[in-house]
Amino acid sequence: MQFKGTDTYIASPDLMVAVNAAIALQRPLLVKGEPGTGKTILAHEVAGALGKPLIQWHIKSTTKAQQGLYEYDAVSRLRDSQLGDPRVHEIGNYIVKGKLWEAFDAPAAPVVLIDEIDKADIEFPNDLLLELDRMEFYVYETRQTIKARNRPIVIITSNNEKELPDAFLRRCFFHYIRFPDREMMTHIIKVHFPELQRDLVREALNRFYELREVAGLKKKPSTSELLDWLKLLMVDDIPVEALRTRDPSKLVLPLHGALLKNEQDVHLFERVAFLARREQGG
Repeated sequence: MQFKGTDTYIASPDLMVAVNAAIALQRPLLVKGEPGTGKTILAHEVAGALGKPLIQWHIKSTTKAQQGLYEYDAVSRLRDSQLGDPRVHEIGNYIVKGKLWEAFDAPAAPVVLIDEIDKADIEFPNDLLLELDRMEFYVYETRQTIKARNRPIVIITSNNEKELPDAFLRRCFFHYIRFPDREMMTHIIKVHFPELQRDLVREALNRFYELREVAGLKKKPSTSELLDWLKLLMVDDIPVEALRTRDPSKLVLPLHGALLKNEQDVHLFERVAFLARREQGG
């Protein structure tokens, strides 16, 4: 059972090694990297490539680790008791399974995505240490131990918004997805837009990487934003000359709203273009 990338996901050799190492060690794969580098979609592609179901747990700032195991719906039980519903005599009727319980119960080992774990409280990772290590947990209300029928492949993503506890990190296989270089990015573009002219791809990449190097950007454009921009260039039939030109009056990129996502970066980019225009004019 080896992951070798897919037709729609270009995985670097070191990423393939990381995925397969995590599977072999039966440890969660912790993936970090810039937003837009394909961390979340990796779990989808691994599941598809290995023919496994995917269970997704998207973490928010309010998410608690217990929710991934189960929740006891005491409010519904109280309401049913007031209505005389006979279901109240069986507490199991009010246990709501979480994503990890679903994964442990699955007849075939699934891929579990715990997405953006760093959004939750700092104690969140520690609260899952034993469950992810032993692949079991105890339900106090029903006095039963839930064990994984088949050990799932766990992929955890982080945007590095906060440091994760050392005890949690020790239990993971770690991989940092580096931002694609020009060669890798060219392969990615070819997968998504096989008919795109080479000249347009070359000039678009020139401007894209120039933009990423602008000092002071709050959010550098990512791979997904580059693909959106290329799609718009195709839809609007923007000629390659519009990207290649150094005409002082046309230094602002066409459709740059697909690449820059906040007003601070737009203003910075316009200022850089203005200064370049003034230097060329002078």
